[in-house]
Amino acid sequence: MKTIALALLGAILATPAAAADISTHVLDLARGVGGTGIPVVLFKRDGNGAWQQVGTASTDANGRVRTFGEAKAFGPGNYQLRFDMSRYPDAAASPFFPEITLTFRVTDRDGHYHVPVVVSPYGYSTYRGN
Repeated sequence: MKTIALALLGAILATPAAAADISTHVLDLARGVGGTGIPVVLFKRDGNGAWQQVGTASTDANGRVRTFGEAKAFGPGNYQLRFDMSRYPDAAASPFFPEITLTFRVTDRDGHYHVPVVVSPYGYSTYRGN
């Protein structure tokens, strides 16, 4: 009986805590396609107000980032997505916005946070997707 109880306790302790899921999508409005090959860095604000890098990725062939590396505990707090538009291979030689920074708040540890950005040569827009 003790062996079963210890095995069950070990399984419970080894189960990762729930974590918010963060994803993004770059949509190129001028070309009507997803923005491919764009480096994206995810930051979280720490208790001292400084931004700490917690993940990196590049947009895929459809302009999406589905995950930021290994599953991490993206708990409640303030986050930033930073898009390096200067590295977007299909952008103008010198983009007007070389970096796009989106700041948002995670409130639900179990939530899905999809934060797309729609880009054009001289502007961008964002919203909370699903």
